[in-house]
Amino acid sequence: MNATTANDSAAISRRRSNTTYRWIRQVHLWIGAWGALAAVIYGFTGLVMNHRFGDNAWFQGDSEDRAKVTLQIPAQAQASPEALSLWLRDTQKLDAQVIRKNPQNQKWSLSGGSASDAWSLDYTPGSADAEVKHTRHDTLAAFNRLHKGVGGGIGWKILADSFAIGMLLLGLSGIWMWARGRSAKDVVVSVLAVSVTAMLVVLVPALC
Repeated sequence: MNATTANDSAAISRRRSNTTYRWIRQVHLWIGAWGALAAVIYGFTGLVMNHRFGDNAWFQGDSEDRAKVTLQIPAQAQASPEALSLWLRDTQKLDAQVIRKNPQNQKWSLSGGSASDAWSLDYTPGSADAEVKHTRHDTLAAFNRLHKGVGGGIGWKILADSFAIGMLLLGLSGIWMWARGRSAKDVVVSVLAVSVTAMLVVLVPALC
């Protein structure tokens, strides 16, 4: 291979590398723009909920019990949590988003509503009735519920999934751009290495 051919190959390689960099940078920027508001919401509510315990716990928002209604549960609705859920939806207009079976106390727990207006029902199999509790959450409490994936419905779940995927791509593209043009030693001795080390120091004891 002569010098001209080698130079041409190097130029082509540089152009491809630059093109890849521009594409990944655009993806990084657009994902950052898409997830910016989500980062603010999740970051703020995560910070608030991280300090919900202890003597100096942060204010978590207010929740107020609005009403308690006792329902007579027909025999066909007592067969299973799913049957009870269908009965609630068809006759009471209460669409259960979460259905839990508690093996310890043999209770079924159903809940639904929005992040602000929620309802919940605990039912002991075989009982002729059950109480539905309606609760109103203020703005902060509602956002905390959305952070935990409660009360947002299918629309919020899809949106939150897109934010989560966006954060993954944002992190991967950021790491790629950070490492581009740096040697392995530069990457090891960098902010990236410090952040990974700090995360491991915290996560390993927490998970053990």
